[in-house]
Amino acid sequence: MESPSPPYPHTSPIDRFRTVGRRAGDARPAGLGSLAVTVFELGGRGAFHAVEFGPRDAPPLIWLHGFPDHPLTAVPFLQLLAKSRRVIAPWLRGYAPSPLLGPFDMENLVADILALIDSLEAQQVDLVGHDWGAAITYATCAAAPQRVRRAVTLALPHPLTFLHMLKTGAQMRRSWYMALFQIPGSERLVLAKETALLDHLWRTWSPKFELDEARRRTLHACLVASLPAPLGYYRAMVRPLARAHTRLEKTRRGALDAVAPVARRGRRLHRGADGRRRAPVRAPRAAGH
Repeated sequence: MESPSPPYPHTSPIDRFRTVGRRAGDARPAGLGSLAVTVFELGGRGAFHAVEFGPRDAPPLIWLHGFPDHPLTAVPFLQLLAKSRRVIAPWLRGYAPSPLLGPFDMENLVADILALIDSLEAQQVDLVGHDWGAAITYATCAAAPQRVRRAVTLALPHPLTFLHMLKTGAQMRRSWYMALFQIPGSERLVLAKETALLDHLWRTWSPKFELDEARRRTLHACLVASLPAPLGYYRAMVRPLARAHTRLEKTRRGALDAVAPVARRGRRLHRGADGRRRAPVRAPRAAGH
């Protein structure tokens, strides 16, 4: 169920993540100061906030962001999609102002998205995911292919490919931060020197893209308000350690289940200009992540 609340106030970026809301009747927000944000009450799963674009009677498309990111950095892209779709771009679990509590295992993240689809009263949606959003897209296709009309993943190859790539030295070097985030208290390193690590990751992964200062401040405010929750995605990959092998094997089996739905309905986008390499399912190479 959706519930409208007051519009964004003209306050500091950090306050925007304490008082987000939606102005009734706003369908196509013009910018950061007038964004239309809908609160989706997903029962016991919590209240998920999402920026919306496009006519509400258009076919629904859900955009899932990655790390270190949130929906607002994609506003120009989402506005283009909204020419023919109702675009719903939620802050994922672990990102303020959506719920910050885990667990952050893939089953729970997929359950969030399926609950969101249910709340739209839609039989099917288009699902577009970037980075961690792409991983959730693959898993949703595997868990409930009947709910996904089309799927597009950006910047992350198929999970089978990525699991194979992690066995190579080149990919291990590119994925150093995954090991860093396993260290308790590593969020302090992320916050150090005015979140310099976040800027470093953006420069490395998207060398030809630069956020303007307003969007950069808003993104950093979101992540500062959210940490350490976003790191929970990486920690859930291997924790608890006693179940890491079982979880990895479950991921592998789920990836196999996702091959047919994604091949039938989906498209994968991997661009060298985004700090990544083209990585089809059967021919893995090193990826930027």
